[in-house]
Amino acid sequence: MVFQGNNMMKNTLSSTGGVEDMQYLEILKEFRIIIRAAQKYSQKVEKMLGVSGAQLWIMKEIDRQPGLRVGEVAQSLAIHQTTASNLLDVLEKKNMVCKTRLQADQRIVNLSLTQQGKSLLLKAPELTKGLLPEALSQMNHQDLKRLGESLDVLLESISQLDEEFALQPLPFTM
Repeated sequence: MVFQGNNMMKNTLSSTGGVEDMQYLEILKEFRIIIRAAQKYSQKVEKMLGVSGAQLWIMKEIDRQPGLRVGEVAQSLAIHQTTASNLLDVLEKKNMVCKTRLQADQRIVNLSLTQQGKSLLLKAPELTKGLLPEALSQMNHQDLKRLGESLDVLLESISQLDEEFALQPLPFTM
């Protein structure tokens, strides 16, 4: 297997077995690399800006579309509305986001960035969605489809799954 990004060649053969015996371990290593890279990136963002990776992504979405509602933010990040609301509460306390209720319907909350939030975004790295979402969004359709199909096979073989996990950001991005 070849890591194109790192130009790292790997030999999956061992002295006790063939490629099949070691292939799953090599794939496990690749998962570890992906997760640790995403984690390290999120930690860097938080240290540099004082907001989590998920919070930064929310801020970028609000910057792109001022007036978004909580549900629309949740949909943009593929997370629960409750999770989005909790992340927005933290951003509001940090004076990064402003919530404005409509006079006609107090249940509707429109979101905008404060001046402090806009200033923070100017300092943000380009990958505001986070390392993994940005990488996935840049993959071509065929590769993304193949990856999705392979992950479906993997998910089917895991016995202790909760579909709700799909709508929760990775813990290190919170």
